[in-house]
Amino acid sequence: MDEKEIKRRIKAGRNFMKFRAEDENSDFISDQQLKKPQPPLCKEKTGNCLIALSKDFDALNINKDFTTILMERKSHRIFSQKKMTLLQLSYLLYMTQGVKGIRGENYATMRTVPSGGARHGFETYLIVNQVEGLKAGKYHYLPMTHELEFLGNIDHAEEIIDETLVGQKWAVKANVIFYWSFVAYRCEWRYGIYAHRPALIDAGHVGQNLYLACSALGLGTCCLAAFDDYKCNETFALDGEEEFVVYAAPAGTID
Repeated sequence: MDEKEIKRRIKAGRNFMKFRAEDENSDFISDQQLKKPQPPLCKEKTGNCLIALSKDFDALNINKDFTTILMERKSHRIFSQKKMTLLQLSYLLYMTQGVKGIRGENYATMRTVPSGGARHGFETYLIVNQVEGLKAGKYHYLPMTHELEFLGNIDHAEEIIDETLVGQKWAVKANVIFYWSFVAYRCEWRYGIYAHRPALIDAGHVGQNLYLACSALGLGTCCLAAFDDYKCNETFALDGEEEFVVYAAPAGTID
C-alpha cells in the first residue's frame, strides 16, 4: 500500500468518526419515517437445542463495591483453564446483552447496556471451551428468553479460534470466546446513513460491560478489534453483508 492510499484511508476513517450538525438538515428520510415495517428486535432461534440460563445472581456472592470493580478492571491474556460455571457465563451474557424489559408494542428492548435509539443491533455468538454443564462448541445467545442455543460442534476448535482471531494463540485457552455481530438493518431502519458510527460506540458499551462483569466475578477478558471477518462470519454462518462480526473477546478463569 503506497503512501497516497494510506493517507486516503486515514482521511476516510477520520471523516467517518465526525458528526456534522448540518447533516441533520439533509433531505434523508429513514425507513422508520417512511412507515416501513420494523425489523425484529432479536434473531429467532434456529433449532430446538436450547439451554435455559439462571438469573439467580445472588448465588455468585459478589462482595465488591463499584469502585473496586472499576479499579480491578484490566485486560487478561493468561487464563488458568479451570472451568467457568454456567451461572458465571449466564451473568456475563445478561450483563452484556440481557433484556430488562420491552418498550411499547415490541418497539424496543431495554437492556443492561445503552444503545442509540434503543436499537441494540448486536447478536452474541460464543465458542465454548470449558464451561460446566455445556459441551464444547458453537452457541448463540437468545436475550429475550435468556437462553443459549447450541449451534453445533467444532472440529479442531483451537485451529478455528486461532484463525478467527488472526493468530492470537493465547485466546485458545479461554473458557469462552464472545463474538458480537452487527445486524445492520436493525439500526439502519431508524437511522439509515447515520446508523454506523453510533453502532460502533454501542459496541464499546457492550465490551466495557463484559470487562466490568468479569472484574466483579474475578474472571478475565480482553476485547479484540483484530479478527478475520471472513472466518468469523463463516464460523457462525453469517452472510457478511446484512450481519457480520464487529467485535470479539476471549474470557475465562484466571489465577
